[in-house]
Parts: sequence; C-alpha cells; structure tokens
Amino acid sequence: MNTLDEKLITLLRHEARRSISDLAIDLGVSRATVRARMERLEKSGEILGYTVILRADAVDQRVRGIMMIEIEGHAADRVIRALGGLSEVSTVHTTNGRWDLVVELGTATLTEFDAVLRRIRLIPGITGSETSLLLATPRTTRARL
Repeated sequence: MNTLDEKLITLLRHEARRSISDLAIDLGVSRATVRARMERLEKSGEILGYTVILRADAVDQRVRGIMMIEIEGHAADRVIRALGGLSEVSTVHTTNGRWDLVVELGTATLTEFDAVLRRIRLIPGITGSETSLLLATPRTTRARL
C-alpha cells in the first residue's frame, strides 16, 4: 500500500459513499486510477467492505465504555459467545497481557450501563474486569457523522 492508497482509504473512512469523481478530484488522479485502486484494495483484502452508521448507533448509545475482562482457563470461546448475545456489546477484542478480552459497549443511560456490566460480570468464566467510561472521542478512524 502506498501513499495514494492511504489517502484514498482515509477519504473512504470519512465518507464511504463518495463518488469516484469526487475522490479523484481530491486525490488529484483520474477516475480510472481511483476505481483501479479500490478494486485492487478490495481484491487484496485491505478493504473488506463498506458500512453505514445508523443514527441509533450514534445517538442512542450516549454512555459508552471499554471493559477489560479476565477469563479463567479455557472459557474464552464460551465467554465470547455470551458477549455476542448482548446488544449493548459492539465489539469484542482478544488481547494479551493482564486482560484476556477488551469489550466496547454502549447504552442510552448510566443505569442501563450499570445493568449490562452486572450481566457481563455474571457470565461463567469471567474472573475479573475493569471498566472505563469513554468521555469524548477527539479522534477516530471510523466514519464520522
């Protein structure tokens, strides 16, 4: 991946529905070049797909947090499946170090956030956790609203 590819990906992260023409103008290249780069990035697996951000994803989850989870023994798959069944959980990451999983979650209120934390802590196999609320997001590589 070169500098042009990186600039293209940055533009697409901010607005994945931009026209090829608009992308070409911003990048200072032809439409054919942009189209070829996008196709190559898709075929190579660098771009896995495009998405949409729903208002509910951005607005209804006013309280967001990161939860680090410690798991006993070989319970990781079982815990990940249980977390996948919670609508408040948006992302589950495996990791190394003190914590086995890092979970991104969000709710509309602090009361709901507290309730989901309690439900998560009751999942068999979880031996410890630590949660931090996300106060603001001054920078993200995810598409912006």
